[in-house]
Amino acid sequence: LVRLLGATDTIAPYAKDYAKYILMAAPVMTGALSMNNLLRFQGLAVYSMIGITTGGILNMILDPIFIFSLGLGTSGAALATALSQVISFCILLFMCNTKKECITIHPKNFRPTLSIYKNVIYGGIPSLGRQGIASVATIIMNVMAHPYGDAAIAAMSIVSRFMMFI
Repeated sequence: LVRLLGATDTIAPYAKDYAKYILMAAPVMTGALSMNNLLRFQGLAVYSMIGITTGGILNMILDPIFIFSLGLGTSGAALATALSQVISFCILLFMCNTKKECITIHPKNFRPTLSIYKNVIYGGIPSLGRQGIASVATIIMNVMAHPYGDAAIAAMSIVSRFMMFI
């Protein structure tokens, strides 16, 4: 998978260490992202911000501890991110389930119908397309930067992060 995404021989071991934990945390990260959007959609952006910001700040605190103090390197960065996302997920779930203005998230409330699936697909297709195109573009950039070495891939990664920040 990391090769397919453009990792070089020297980057691949680090990418594998990172991906191992991030892929395990992906369902929780997806849930946190969904609840973040759910809260914002319902006009509760402050609660959304609390959950996401807490996770982000916690990640910044845990990264140096896991990477350097515990000597976990790239795996430590992934573990810090995964743990931070689990905390964000718990905060967002708490916000969704305790605020009367918000739709309560509970398995007993899950009653799928064709109508609901149609609405979800109709509303989600634009975001899926946008995110899919951005992912494919990033993969292509990594593959195209591959012949120029790790520095070129790292530079592209930094530029991408900077553009996402803006």
